[in-house]
Amino acid sequence: MFGIKRLLGRSFDDPEVQDDIQYWPAAVVNKNGKPAVQVKLRGQPKTFMPQEMSAMVLARMKETAEAYLGHNVTQAVITVPAYFNDEQRQATKDAGQIAGLNVLRLLNEPTAAALAHGLGAAQESGTATTIVYDLGGGTFDVSLLRVHNGVFEVLATSGITHLGGEDFDKRVIDYFIGKFKKETASNIRDSKRSMAKLKREVERAKHALSAQLTVQLAIDSLENGNDFSGVLTRAKFEELNLDLFQRTLEPVSKVLADAQLTVHDVDHVVLVGGSTRIPKIRELLRGFFNGKEPEMGINPDEAVAYGAAIQGSILSGVHDLNETVTLVDVCPFTLGVATSGGVFDWLIERNTPIPVQKSEVFSTATDNQQSVLIQIYQGEDDFTTSNTLLGTFKLMDIPMAARGVPQIEVKFSLDANGILTVSAHDKDSGNSESITITRETEQLGVMEISRMVHEARGFAAKDESIREQSQLLNELQHMISTKRIDHAQTAHSESYQLTLDFLNAEAEWAESSGISASTEELKLRMLNIEHVTQRIESIASRCPSATDTSPPANFPMSGNKYSVHNSQL
Repeated sequence: MFGIKRLLGRSFDDPEVQDDIQYWPAAVVNKNGKPAVQVKLRGQPKTFMPQEMSAMVLARMKETAEAYLGHNVTQAVITVPAYFNDEQRQATKDAGQIAGLNVLRLLNEPTAAALAHGLGAAQESGTATTIVYDLGGGTFDVSLLRVHNGVFEVLATSGITHLGGEDFDKRVIDYFIGKFKKETASNIRDSKRSMAKLKREVERAKHALSAQLTVQLAIDSLENGNDFSGVLTRAKFEELNLDLFQRTLEPVSKVLADAQLTVHDVDHVVLVGGSTRIPKIRELLRGFFNGKEPEMGINPDEAVAYGAAIQGSILSGVHDLNETVTLVDVCPFTLGVATSGGVFDWLIERNTPIPVQKSEVFSTATDNQQSVLIQIYQGEDDFTTSNTLLGTFKLMDIPMAARGVPQIEVKFSLDANGILTVSAHDKDSGNSESITITRETEQLGVMEISRMVHEARGFAAKDESIREQSQLLNELQHMISTKRIDHAQTAHSESYQLTLDFLNAEAEWAESSGISASTEELKLRMLNIEHVTQRIESIASRCPSATDTSPPANFPMSGNKYSVHNSQL
C-alpha cells in the first residue's frame, strides 16, 4: 500500500480520494464516512483506518531508532505537509499515539528542510532569504523563510495537498492503459493486480528518466495472457505532465506576493522531495528565478527527516542547538468565524507566526437571543460558502437583552503544532464553551485509539515472521528475474524455450500466490527452481535435436503449470 498520507483526515466521498482509489492495489471502503483500507491479513479480510496504516510506518521507524540508540524511544517530532489542515494534522497525531509515541511537535516539512539546509548558515552572521520547494510523492509545499543569526522565520507558506509524483505516475499509467487497450482490446482498470504491476513499472521508468532520455517498459502477461511492452521518452513524460509541473509555480508566486518580495530578493532555492529530481522541474524553477540554480545540498529524500531530528534535539534539550537556533513557523490558512449573512470574519490571518492567540468581541443578532452558534471556518474568501467549515459549538444561557448589547468574546488559540482551540465567553453571565478542532466529523475516541494501540502491539509481535516471509518472496522474485536475464544470453540453445516457460510459470505463481505462501514453501520453491533449471540444461545438453524444446517425458508438470513439491527429473 502507498499514498496513505492522501487519505488522512479526508472523507470517503472526497473527489480526490475517489480518483485515487482506482490506482491503489488494495480496496478502499467507506467506514462511517471515512476511507479505510481493506486488505487480507494472514488470509482473513481486515480493515484499517489510515491512522493505523500510518502508525505501522511510525512503529517501524521507532524500532529502527531503538535498535540504533540501544534504548526505548517514546517521543517524536513528526513532519507534515505545510498545507495540511487541522483535520489532517490531528489524524497524524492519532497515528503517533497508536504507534506508542508522544508527539512533541508536528513540524511543517519545508520548515524542517530549511532547518537541515540552513543550520550551518544560521550559526553565522548575516541574513538569507530562502525558498523551500518541497515536491514529494503525494503533496506539494512551498515555504519562504528568512534566516538571520540563528532565527528561522517563516515569512509565508503555500501548497497543494494533492499533487506529487503519484499524480505524474497516473498520467503515464493512463497513457499506457490506452495504448494497451488499443493493441490488445484488454482493459486493465478493473484488475487491481494488473494496475499494481503497471504502477510499479511506470514508477521505475519515471525514476530512470531523471538520468536518461528513453526507457523501455516490459511486463509479462499483464492481462488475459497479453504481454506489455512500451517505450517512454523524457519528452513524452514531460508532455503528459507539463500542466502539473507548471501548476507548482503558482504557490511559489503566492508566497512571494504574501511576503511582498520578488524573485530578486531570494538568495537560495532549496529543493526537497524525490520529485524534484525531475529535470523539467528544475528547468522551470531556473527560468522562474531568472537563471538562479536550485540547490540540493542534502539528499532530497532525507532533508525533512534531518530537520525533524534537529527540532527534536532542540525540544529535548540534549544539544546546544537550542542556544543557537530559534524556529518561528506560521499558520498556513486564515481562520475565523461566520457572522450574520454568511460573512467570514477572520481572527488569525494566514502566515501569522505560531503559536498565537487572538480574540474578538461579538454580540447577538436579535433581541433576547439566549444562545449563539459559533461556526469556525478556514479559507481566504470573504464569505463562508467558499471556505471550509472546521467545527461548531453553542454558547448557551446568554441573559436576555437587546440585540448588540451582550458582549461575547471569541478566542482562537493556535498551538505550535497547528492545532486550533476556540472558546467563547459571555462577559455578563460568565458562561463559556470551547472546542478543539479535530475533524469535521467525530474524532477517534479514547476507546478506539486504545483498541488500535492494542492491535498494533499484536501485529508487532508477529512482524518478524511476516518480515521473513516478505524477504523470502523478494528473494524468490529476484532469483527468477536474474535467471531470466542470464537465460536470455542462451536464446538459441536447446533449453531456451523450456526454461523460459518454467520461469514464467514460477513468476506468475509468485505474483498471484507468493504473498500467502509459508516461509517453508518459499524456501522449497527457490531450491526447486535452482534444481529444475540445472536439470533442464543438463538434459538439453544431451538432447540430440537442437530444435526439440518440448519438456522431457518425466519433467514435472501439473495441468499447464510446473509442479513444485517433490519435483524430480
